[in-house]
Amino acid sequence: MSELLDQAVSALNEKLSGGAFSATAKFDVADLGAIMLDSSGARVGDDDADVTLSADAETFQQIIGGELDPTGAFMSGRLTVDGDMSLAMQLASVLA
Repeated sequence: MSELLDQAVSALNEKLSGGAFSATAKFDVADLGAIMLDSSGARVGDDDADVTLSADAETFQQIIGGELDPTGAFMSGRLTVDGDMSLAMQLASVLA
């Protein structure tokens, strides 16, 4: 398992604490794997989701680290969204 994914799971669980995310989302990180987010938090996994956000490892790391706004990444084509766009926007606000 990737060290980046492990660090991202920890960071996402911190960001999600106190603010429940009621849907299911997946971050698909190119060549590394995927992280699932749901009402119980973040974990490494590759299950079906209501929305899937895909990016390369560098973009994903910048989003999780707060260096890159998810909306800006989407608008510039560095992040793609497949599924429920309103859930993606909700998730972006949680990550900000």
